Amino acid sequence: MAIALDHLVVAAQTLEAGVAWCEATLGIVPGPGGRHPLMGTHNRLLNIATPAFPRAFLEIIAIDPQASAPGRPRWFDLDDAALHASLERAPALVHWVARCDDIDAEVAALARLGLERGRVIEAARDTPGGRLSWRISVRDDGARLFGGALPTLIEWGGVHPVDTMPASGATLEALTLRSPDAATLREALNALGSPVRIETEAPALTARLNTPRGAVCLRSPSDA
Repeated sequence: MAIALDHLVVAAQTLEAGVAWCEATLGIVPGPGGRHPLMGTHNRLLNIATPAFPRAFLEIIAIDPQASAPGRPRWFDLDDAALHASLERAPALVHWVARCDDIDAEVAALARLGLERGRVIEAARDTPGGRLSWRISVRDDGARLFGGALPTLIEWGGVHPVDTMPASGATLEALTLRSPDAATLREALNALGSPVRIETEAPALTARLNTPRGAVCLRSPSDA
């Protein structure tokens, strides 16, 4: 089994705030995204793929004020009060999502280590290029785990978002994970076949990108 980095998740209080952050921080207007009726969220997307991270993209996500409440905690801890408080300062990198070919096997591999990554649910949204469909691991409490360092798992249908996404001018150079429980996190990522670097510090993610504004380092709120 092996996973690959699929996308980085930047959370924002509002999608408008996320777009403004992207322009100010990366020097790029993010491309279109869509709505997720299942979770009451919406997003904008940005291609950041490189040979080292093929099909990688950046997702700016926020609660959709026009959507009905989902009746359950939203994914990526978007209903968490502490996360909301941190996002009042600015949008932030909060999580990453890993692509896999057999999500059921990957979730089971984590379960054998005593890590509950969540139930596998089906989701979809319509785009101008066709319907996107995917299966994704989401805990009933919406939690990310390890401060966001243990990825959510995703298995795409026949179409991947980057297939129709133009180059953005930004590229992902590196992702580093940090956790005070680095040994357990490393064991989990080894079980998933992930090559991402792990360090022993406060729970955090750090992503280094090349952008029109030069080198930019995105950090999770605990590193801000």
